[in-house]
Amino acid sequence: MTTTPTHGAPPRFTSMDPATAEPVATFPVDDEAAVRDKAGRAREAAAWWDGLGHDGRRTRLLAWKRAMTRRRAEIIALLQRENGKVRADAVIELSVTLTHVDWAARHAHRVLRRRAMPSGPLMFNQASTLEYKPYGVIGVIGPWNYPVFTPVGSIAYALAAGNAVVFKPSEYTPACGKWLVDTFAEAVPEHPVLQLATGAGPTGAALCASGVDKIAFTGSRATGARILAACAPTLTPVLLELGGKDALVVAEDADVEAAVEAALWGGCANAGQSCTGIERVYVADAVYERFEARLTERARQIRAREDFGPITMPGQLDIIRRHVEDALARGGRALVGGPESISPPYVLGPVVLADVPEDSAALREETFGPVLVVNRVRDAQDGVRRANASEFGLGASLFARRGATALARSIRSGMVSVNDVMAFPGVPSLPFGGVGASGFGRIHGADGLKEFTVPHAVTRRRFTAPLAVSTYARGAKDIARLERVVRFLGSR
Repeated sequence: MTTTPTHGAPPRFTSMDPATAEPVATFPVDDEAAVRDKAGRAREAAAWWDGLGHDGRRTRLLAWKRAMTRRRAEIIALLQRENGKVRADAVIELSVTLTHVDWAARHAHRVLRRRAMPSGPLMFNQASTLEYKPYGVIGVIGPWNYPVFTPVGSIAYALAAGNAVVFKPSEYTPACGKWLVDTFAEAVPEHPVLQLATGAGPTGAALCASGVDKIAFTGSRATGARILAACAPTLTPVLLELGGKDALVVAEDADVEAAVEAALWGGCANAGQSCTGIERVYVADAVYERFEARLTERARQIRAREDFGPITMPGQLDIIRRHVEDALARGGRALVGGPESISPPYVLGPVVLADVPEDSAALREETFGPVLVVNRVRDAQDGVRRANASEFGLGASLFARRGATALARSIRSGMVSVNDVMAFPGVPSLPFGGVGASGFGRIHGADGLKEFTVPHAVTRRRFTAPLAVSTYARGAKDIARLERVVRFLGSR
């Protein structure tokens, strides 16, 4: 990203192709006044959008999905140029994006509709109902690593729930963000229900202070903490989807060949720049030698430029190099690659390390590159114990036959894939989010729809209760009867 001052107009910045350093597109740096104006316009649009009801929004969201499908060649090319993805990764990102828009559109009514609720024995004279109502305006701050799929996990679900959205994409991928907003405007031209705010950190801070009703942020732990601090004065609620240090546990009865392929793809897809990418692999002693030999063989066949793209953020290469060098300095072995594999803007192929101490940076901090650390463990239970010994808890993967369900349940994370990796983001009915340093709140699925709503409970008295105790017209006999009821109910 480069910033250009202008005379008498807001400064502008340019996003760059990470592989060639050529400019892709130029955008204004939206200041506090500009962002507040967008939030105000969104407030007006939200009333119209909510008034459409679930059926009206469903029709328009499905039209948005069709518009994105028609214009798929544009975004696939943009993901390759502005984000650095290889074509296969770009196509995968678009496919799961469309799946989530479709699910949110079709299921919002079922999840959020008004419904009768049981009133219980003490309040049996009340008719109770519950529905989920939109907040109003949601501010979405998106990441650069999946600049279409990840923000849509908040945007589509917030829109389906009846909110308007102001979206600030990463300053590294604003053109991808603009494509999302433009295709939505093609499907919904009447009001600015989805708007774009562009810029770097100060623009995100302005969005937090703009009067939106909730912020959904995806990014690093450090930035997430700043988002929380910025929203604290106004008590604006926040959804945080932060980093991960996801582990793959390979049990003693695992399909070794499948586990090797999963580890490589989970660690190297999108150049390892996935919050749920595999960074730690714990392999049971019984199959470790076979796993290491096969992983080493297959990793040597994976190539940058062909199988994955460049590192999008130049500064991330320094972190990757530090992690690799620290692991080797602490006694780790390089099975494939090493510091010499880092040749900006690429990591030329997978870097596979073994026997790395658990307190090393490569096992404690998020690497966010195509680096796999493979360590031998006693058995699957030992692997789970080590997987859980992390401040992060986003996703995890497990390869096992017997006892796989119990092992998966014992992993401390928001999501687990069994005999696969990173399957859960592609299942739109499942919630996505983590625990610990990986954040809080959920996108996707019914939980993701509810995340952008406020539960609204209503009680309506149908008749006067025989026990008239919630009035000062009650008598001593009423309280005595209530006490007998409490004794009966409490002893059951």
